[in-house]
Amino acid sequence: MKPAPFKYYAPRSVPEALSLLHEHGYDAKVLAGGQSLVPMMNFRLVQPAVVVDINNIPELATIQGDNKSLRLGAMVRHAAAEKDSLVKESAPLVHESMPRIATMQIRNRGTIGGSLSHADPSAELVVVTTALKANFRIQNQSGERVVPASEFFVGLLMTAMEPEDLLVEIEIPPLPPRSGWSLKEVARRPHDFALVGVAAVLTLDRKDRCEDARLVYLSAGDGPISAPEAAALLQGEKITPDLIAAAADKAAVDEIDPGSDIHATAEFRRHLANVLTRRALEEAHQRALGGKEEI
Repeated sequence: MKPAPFKYYAPRSVPEALSLLHEHGYDAKVLAGGQSLVPMMNFRLVQPAVVVDINNIPELATIQGDNKSLRLGAMVRHAAAEKDSLVKESAPLVHESMPRIATMQIRNRGTIGGSLSHADPSAELVVVTTALKANFRIQNQSGERVVPASEFFVGLLMTAMEPEDLLVEIEIPPLPPRSGWSLKEVARRPHDFALVGVAAVLTLDRKDRCEDARLVYLSAGDGPISAPEAAALLQGEKITPDLIAAAADKAAVDEIDPGSDIHATAEFRRHLANVLTRRALEEAHQRALGGKEEI
């Protein structure tokens, strides 16, 4: 199929884009990489009267960083982030997630801001930015606000953004010293959406006890699903295989909410989540220890 008729605008600055979004509101859709919007338009699942193409705004495609945060412009392509040394150094979990995203062809066009704005609960970046406590810088004609990842994703394919809003930048704070990370997922075939996955972050104190733990799941509910009760089992404790198993059981049984479909049952997804949580916590723990074997 082909999309319904629409008006096309290609602003060359953020103020110009904001003006168009203010003028057209609910009738407009923002075109970034087009990897989600264009197929939906072709199937007429969405039929915007106006498309605002932000590909000609270079200030949205920058990668910057300092000791406070890594700042990714909303138009940074997945492939660019995958190859960028600053991303690898400052946010290794983001860097590690890039090759997991779809195919190289999609990563060459797809953007970080587009993926996050689409808010697909199966998207790696949705859970990674939540696990890293990223902040989203959003602008409209009335000004700017910063929304934490924990408040940005509000439901299935839904975010805290209004029709006149434009996501301009993602700010990712550095992990504390002695932190480890991991992203584990299972898909039926390479490049498919994951049946389920988990991002894990652990921070250890000087006595190798868990100071902070974060577990966030993809394909396990209507958005990124955090498991605070499972994480709480780890905090203040030395990480052991039994403790990891208890946390994995808690998350898989009580905290995630996977559905059943033609690809997998909810029960199978819970089983996968349990196994992946154990592997992710083991890897995150080893990285936090600096590779020293303890469990």
